Amino acid sequence: MPSALPDGEAAPRDGSLPLSALSDLADNSFGVYVHVPFCLTRCGYCDFNTYTDLGGLQDSYAETVVREIRLARQVLGDVPPVQTVFVGGGTPTLLPSRDLAAVLRAIDDELGLAPGAEVTTEANPDSVDARSLAGLREAGFTRVSFGMQSAVPHVLAALDRTHTPGRPEQAVAEARAAGFEQVSLDLIYGAPGESDADWQVSLDAALAAAPTHVSAYALIVEEGTKLGRQVARGEVPMPDDDVLADRYLMAEQALATLGWYEVSNWGEPCRHNMAYWQGGNWWGAGPGAHSHVGGVRWWNAKHPSAYAQRLAEGSPAQARERLTAEDRRVERVLLELRLREGLPLDVLNPEGLRAAAGHRDAGLLEAPAYATGRAVLTLRGRLLADAVVRDLVD
Repeated sequence: MPSALPDGEAAPRDGSLPLSALSDLADNSFGVYVHVPFCLTRCGYCDFNTYTDLGGLQDSYAETVVREIRLARQVLGDVPPVQTVFVGGGTPTLLPSRDLAAVLRAIDDELGLAPGAEVTTEANPDSVDARSLAGLREAGFTRVSFGMQSAVPHVLAALDRTHTPGRPEQAVAEARAAGFEQVSLDLIYGAPGESDADWQVSLDAALAAAPTHVSAYALIVEEGTKLGRQVARGEVPMPDDDVLADRYLMAEQALATLGWYEVSNWGEPCRHNMAYWQGGNWWGAGPGAHSHVGGVRWWNAKHPSAYAQRLAEGSPAQARERLTAEDRRVERVLLELRLREGLPLDVLNPEGLRAAAGHRDAGLLEAPAYATGRAVLTLRGRLLADAVVRDLVD
């Protein structure tokens, strides 16, 4: 089963927000996330909120999301122009291009897209073709992110991916031909049976496709997934931390020409994700989607049918939480330290400052950046990022 939503406090049935949260809108970037929860098959490692057999709901899904976009306009009132839109999933491109176009048109009509807005959709390489990509570009999408994961057949099989090796590279070429200037590839390392040589093949294939952005994530075994059950039964081994560290170093060496900007991301930054990491505001539409405005975070009902029912009665929000100043400070440490530009040292409390000095001396934080008042991870620090973050938060 997908991971559970947090409890939180009851969300108002009309979706209303405190005036203090709304007053934050004018001073921060604003984005929209749209969750499309449909997949043809469910990958064994995936714990996202996705479903494989909801044909009736899928057919009317775009209309449902448009209703939530209209609700967003009612709740938020005047908002700054939308700087970024990210359509994720699931596999958004299982919906026809015209449906995704209708959702984007509603965002523009109700909230207003800023000139030069970044508009991204995720896609599986085998869920698009030259024609659908051309339709998405014509509709106003500016960026596409393909789930490549690997270029090696037995690794793709271990991950339950359905595309064939070579298809992601072809999809990148089709996206370029359709007019997409920004194209991203997502990779996963540490799959059962993957060797260093396999990982190098995937890195080489990704670079040969000439994307503008590459994400490389270590495989995480989530409880309740098919992979989690296989590991629990001893059928496949848990990914080895030392192996994962070596694979990360291989990724850094291969992707260095693109340049890292976040621990797991290289190339031209995704502006939408940067807004998450930098505490921006966004409205998340769709089942299970999270939103954040001015220190209030809320999340929608998880199942598509429950989401649609709640939306028909008012707001689809299931619960919310109000972040304190300390909550927001801690989240800055958790997220901004992962960025290439790092974290201002003045965000840290005295204990965190002492820990930062120790990590600088240990070579985990860049000494020149520290001297200018910022905590920036070194390459070794990136390998130990979770531990460094924990120490700076304490």
